[in-house]
Amino acid sequence: MPAPAETIEVAGREVRVTNPGKVFFPEPGITKLDIVRYYLDVAEAAVRGAHNRPTSLYRWPNGVEAPDDAFFQKRAPVKGRPEWLETATVHFPSGRSAEMLVVADAAHIAWMANLGCLDINPWPVRKDDLDHPDELRIDLDPTPGIPFEHVRQVALIAHEVLSDQRLTGWPKTSGKRGIHINVRIEPEHPFTTVRLAAVAFAREVERRAGGIATTAWWKEERHGVFVDYNQNARDRTVASAYSIRPVSDARISCPITWDEVADVEPEGLTLETVPGRVRDKGDAAAGIDAASGRLDSLLELARRDKNEGLSDAPWPPHFAKEQDEPVRAQPSRRKKQS
Repeated sequence: MPAPAETIEVAGREVRVTNPGKVFFPEPGITKLDIVRYYLDVAEAAVRGAHNRPTSLYRWPNGVEAPDDAFFQKRAPVKGRPEWLETATVHFPSGRSAEMLVVADAAHIAWMANLGCLDINPWPVRKDDLDHPDELRIDLDPTPGIPFEHVRQVALIAHEVLSDQRLTGWPKTSGKRGIHINVRIEPEHPFTTVRLAAVAFAREVERRAGGIATTAWWKEERHGVFVDYNQNARDRTVASAYSIRPVSDARISCPITWDEVADVEPEGLTLETVPGRVRDKGDAAAGIDAASGRLDSLLELARRDKNEGLSDAPWPPHFAKEQDEPVRAQPSRRKKQS
């Protein structure tokens, strides 16, 4: 029989943890209660990464060894919802809308963990302005067979590009094979404009990277480290800072300093090691909210690219076709049709 539920106090609220002994990570033996306690240990830092942001629930009800049971839930459940749970109604590219959970404090994260959510997947907007992102997101995703050393190299090139554009980036391990860089920006542009800036940024990184980075959207054309500009499209989310990732050793998407990028080893940043790191060194992204920049320089770069003949980059398949977008079909299929 499951162990009795435990009630814990978080941020002045009571959160009920059901089946606390259920194992979610069999290899290290990590239980649901261990997951909740981890988030309490890093609460201030984890909330900083997702504060007041509408958030998708990525649920792993039977742990990391049952990936077929995992699912994204955009709508906050109504049944069993505590009165204090904060939500916001967001609108998707399809025209539909949903009432989504908003990470207001650590109690909200603990409540998510009780639902089997391992990582936190917030939108790049705040509850008080759902249409203007305040974060540019850079996702460096290596293609199969690419060594992590190349990801580190591309991250450092991205740092140079951001500095040239007068923007401050905050790197973190993805918790899997890549590196994320978050850039706080003034919430003055819609999603389409922020994505346009992300495309220009990605192309500039590609130009400087000497063949180890790519902006090719179609997987059959990719090589090296993919700079995923489409993570800035509306309704796309990235695991936020201090998220537990669904891999066997419970790695964390952990903020690091730029000085650490060249030597970081993601496998050393886990649920068991990161709380001690935060206690000893603090949150490497503690200053992120005080470093808001503007996209003017990147948007000027986008205009130069367009004047030189570069069209828009492909969008994800469920988005409406854009006027300046190239043919939305895999290159191999285009050749067969021609």
